[in-house]
Amino acid sequence: MTTYATEPSLLTGDQKIQAAVLESLAEAVNHRTWFAGMATPYLGAHPIEIGSGLGDYLMEWLPYVDRFTATEADPERLVSLKQRFADDPKVEAREMLLPTDSSGDHTALVSYNVLEHIEDDVAALRSMARLIQPGAPMVLVVPAFPIAMSKVDVATGHWRRYTRRTLTDVALSAGLTVERMEYVNSLGFICYFITARLLGMSPKGGVMMRVYDSLVTPVTRRLESRLRPPFGQSVLAVLRRPAFPG
Repeated sequence: MTTYATEPSLLTGDQKIQAAVLESLAEAVNHRTWFAGMATPYLGAHPIEIGSGLGDYLMEWLPYVDRFTATEADPERLVSLKQRFADDPKVEAREMLLPTDSSGDHTALVSYNVLEHIEDDVAALRSMARLIQPGAPMVLVVPAFPIAMSKVDVATGHWRRYTRRTLTDVALSAGLTVERMEYVNSLGFICYFITARLLGMSPKGGVMMRVYDSLVTPVTRRLESRLRPPFGQSVLAVLRRPAFPG
C-alpha cells in the first residue's frame, strides 16, 4: 500500500488530486511496467531520475542498474522517498528543483511527467543535460495534446501539454538531439479525454483503475508494439546530449 507524508484528510483539493494521481500509478501495475520498459534499454550503470515521486518507477528500474540517483522537488514526497529506500545502498535520494546549476556524469536521465510542470522548459532541459555524460540519453514522458488540457492538469500544476512538434522544438532550442519522438498510449488518451476533459472527472484508484489496467493497458501495449499510433495520452522522447560541443 502506498503511503503519503500528509494524511489525505488534511490535503487541499488540488493536493488530493495530486495524491490520487500517485495512488493510481501505484495501482496501475501493467501501465507502470510498460512505461518503465521504454527507458530500461537506455539506463546504463548509474542513471538519474528527475521527479521520482514516491519511487514507483524507480522500483522497476533498480534491477538493471548498479546505482540510482532519485530526485524530488516536493519536500514531503522527498521524505517519503528517502524513507522507502533508506535500506537500499544502491539508491541516493536528494532534493532537486529545475532549472538548476548542478552538474553530473550520470549514464542517463529519466523524467516522467515533469517537464510540463516547469514554466521555462528549455532551461529545464539544459539543466537536465548538465547532469549526464556527453552523448548520454535523456528519456522523457510528457502529457500530449493541448486539446486534452483538463482541470486535472491545472490542479497538478501543468503549464502545458505537448505535441511531437512542440517537444521537438523545445529539445532543439535546448541544444539536444532527437533520437525518438512518438505518441504512446492511444487508448489511454481516448479514456482520459472523455473522463477528465469532457466529464471533468478526477483520477481515482480502486476497482475501476485495476480493471482498466488489467484489460485496456495490455491491449494498448500489444497494438502499439506493432503499429505506431498517430496520437496518444503521452509523448515519449529520447533525446541526447551532444557528444561534442558546438
